[in-house]
Amino acid sequence: MAEVQTTETNTKKKKSAIREWWDSVLFAVVAATLIRWMFLEAYTIPTGSMEKSLLINDFLFVSKLHYGSRTPKTIIQMPLTHQKIWFTDIPSYSDLIQLPMYRLPGFTSVKNGDVVVFNYPGCPERPDEFGGFDKYPVDLRTNYIKRCVAIAGDVLEVRDGQVFINGKAADNPEKMQMEYAIETNTQVNEKIFNKYEITEFEQDLRMTDKTIYYVKSTAGAMNEMKKLDFVKGITPLLMSKGDTTMPAFPYNSRLFPFNRDNFGPITIPKKGMTVQLDEKNIALYKGVITTFDGNENAKYENGKLLVDGKAITSYTFKQDYYFMMGDNRHGSDDSRFWGFVPEDHIVGKAVFIWMSIDKDGSFLNKIRWSRLFSIIR
Repeated sequence: MAEVQTTETNTKKKKSAIREWWDSVLFAVVAATLIRWMFLEAYTIPTGSMEKSLLINDFLFVSKLHYGSRTPKTIIQMPLTHQKIWFTDIPSYSDLIQLPMYRLPGFTSVKNGDVVVFNYPGCPERPDEFGGFDKYPVDLRTNYIKRCVAIAGDVLEVRDGQVFINGKAADNPEKMQMEYAIETNTQVNEKIFNKYEITEFEQDLRMTDKTIYYVKSTAGAMNEMKKLDFVKGITPLLMSKGDTTMPAFPYNSRLFPFNRDNFGPITIPKKGMTVQLDEKNIALYKGVITTFDGNENAKYENGKLLVDGKAITSYTFKQDYYFMMGDNRHGSDDSRFWGFVPEDHIVGKAVFIWMSIDKDGSFLNKIRWSRLFSIIR
């Protein structure tokens, strides 16, 4: 008996133009989201806290691979947004579901001198409008960029503006800025300051018998300006030791009379390190223990630290912490004013600048060509 074979021809329906466009957009969004989460993310420098190492409107890439990417904590979020939907004040996320956050393996760890992007942790001790914390979940808190000057376990001290780590003077960033007073025997043309890349300067108009300018500048520029015949003297503007007119972390001037130029010595918390909770250590570390170290039932009350309702006399830290400072040492809101950065707030390492725009430049000089594709050091 002959066998009869039936052949069924299936014709694949061609996608419409709208469907093809939607598939392309969906693929691009998914790919961009994965790249942004696991590999590289683009950032813009909005303030002058890292000048002159990084300039306002430097556009840079931050590597998530160096320190290891974090798994998302906030999973209900509009792709490619941070805190709000573009051009609105509408939150771009929901915190109804919050997952534990883990860090994938990286190929290095945060080191002294690294330029790091992190989520601003906030400071419960800070007694001004900048106190408290971002209202956002950890992975959506405001991004800051600073230089890590001390890692977990380091003993940090700042003496007359110079950072010391474990008793040794740290290398200063090549383009680190500080405030100086320049005394001259004449008015100084703005073009002179521009020549030395001094963009922040102000004349003290209260002086009638001398001409004084207050500037933020690098030490190299100041050394060059000293050679000018109309410059009579240059003095760094440093706060004296014990001067607490500009309060600093941990905001206890009796126990810690710190300021921006004279700070410490303090020990940066390290995972597994145990400290005895005397009066000074409670004042220094209570924010870490009650807020950042994952203790759900920890609080500070009547001069004591309580965990699960019981007073504790010693404490072992659960994660590493870091101390961050801006290279614009007298123009940076950093760890000197809000304390330690927890390891779980670390976002990534700033690696290179891909674009830089000078908003005040002329048409032909809007782009800072010399900064394009430069490595961040």
